[in-house]
Amino acid sequence: MIPRPRVVLVDDHHLFRSGVRAELGDRVEVLGEASDVEEAVAVIVAQRPDVVILDVHLPSGGGQLVVEEVKRVDSEVRFLALSVSDAPEDVIAVIRAGARGYVTKAISTDELVDAVVRVAGGDAVFSPRLAGFVLDAFAALPGAAPPVDPELDQLSAREREVLRLIARGYTYKEVARELSISSKTVESHVSAVLRKLQLSTRHQLSRWAAERRLI
Repeated sequence: MIPRPRVVLVDDHHLFRSGVRAELGDRVEVLGEASDVEEAVAVIVAQRPDVVILDVHLPSGGGQLVVEEVKRVDSEVRFLALSVSDAPEDVIAVIRAGARGYVTKAISTDELVDAVVRVAGGDAVFSPRLAGFVLDAFAALPGAAPPVDPELDQLSAREREVLRLIARGYTYKEVARELSISSKTVESHVSAVLRKLQLSTRHQLSRWAAERRLI
């Protein structure tokens, strides 16, 4: 019998962590949880799990920082990024830091369990449309950075998440449910994005995102 992978869950949303823990059930052994970078590093180093299921956006820094900090202490820990974001820059950053996989939160429970088992076994696992980003990144010269987009760079991580979901046709309520925030907060983020990008309608926002292959 294959032993259950030992995991640590890192996400700043308690409800999401609880949901993942419930969905995974007894197919993995959850050693601990964390909601920010400092807490995550401490728990991971203390517990030494087989796999860390890691969100890429955390209040005190990105998942990339968690990977880098842990790798300095223990290079054997394996990381699987699990995020609502499928932005190339997020994928590339966390993989370059040392993560072994990257899947989106649209993944099914069975697919997530399979990804955890495969990463624990040493495989690299990516959601299908994200594999191309990784191949493109590592086909470039060593150390090459992804192209800079000044307009996109002025948006916060949360604003980018809201932008992508709105551009895909999600309603404010659907975005709120997906990101575990209120509809009013979604509305505020959309207003900020429109203002920063100097756009006035959702149609313009969707077209802007499509042109940059963000959808």
